[in-house]
Parts: sequence; C-alpha cells; structure tokens
Amino acid sequence: MASTWKARIVSDPQVLRGKPCVRDTRIPVAMILGYLAARRSTQEILREYPDLTEADIDAVLDYARDLADFELAVTA
Repeated sequence: MASTWKARIVSDPQVLRGKPCVRDTRIPVAMILGYLAARRSTQEILREYPDLTEADIDAVLDYARDLADFELAVTA
C-alpha cells in the first residue's frame, strides 16, 4: 500500500517547533492520535476541528502506521 500521508502531513521548524502537523493547519498529528486513542469518532474530531477532513484523519493514521513499521538498525 502506498503512503498517502506524504501530501497531507508536514513538519516545518517554524510551526510548532517542527512537530508533524496536518498541512495548512497548526493541528499536530499527536493530538489527533490522542483523540482517536481516547475513542473519539472521526465525526467528533471533525466537529471540533472543522479545518480537518476525513482524508486528513486517514493520513494521520497512515503516517502512524508507517512510523510503527519503521525498522531501526540495532548495533551491539
């Protein structure tokens, strides 16, 4: 599956000290993941943050999946 988050998730040192955010917003990925972890629905999040779209939330999840799949080289 191709990564779809790359067009929607950005990291800019001038915005929130470089924390990953949804493009064209100051809404951090970590905050959206926190809402989802707290079992908030997509619709609840969209009501609270009307600048977001369902595609943005999908991109956040895709971004998190890619990070979780990242392999770190371990040296002894």
